[in-house]
Amino acid sequence: MYLGTNFMPPVIHPTNQIVNHTFSTTVVPHIHPTHVTTVNHHMYQHKHYCTESASCCEDVCSQQINCCPPACGPCGPAAPGPMPYGAAGPNFMPGGPGFAPGPFMGPRPY
Repeated sequence: MYLGTNFMPPVIHPTNQIVNHTFSTTVVPHIHPTHVTTVNHHMYQHKHYCTESASCCEDVCSQQINCCPPACGPCGPAAPGPMPYGAAGPNFMPGGPGFAPGPFMGPRPY
């Protein structure tokens, strides 16, 4: 006689823990901006030169002196001899204006 298969209640064992590790790569871009400024420096040198020029001038005076006796006219003949200093004025006697060196005569200052 065959009685068949007998089954017992199952025996439950503790759960076996298996850790499966997976790896992935994530790229995180970090941007560090750099700005370059080129500064061109220009120097203007203003050089001043003092040029010199020179000139010369001459001061010339001229006098017209009438040494002739006056002709007989309505006043009669002239008096004999030279005229006194005060009568003709200082311009008509030696040593008056026109007979001395002028302001631009003499040595030149170089």
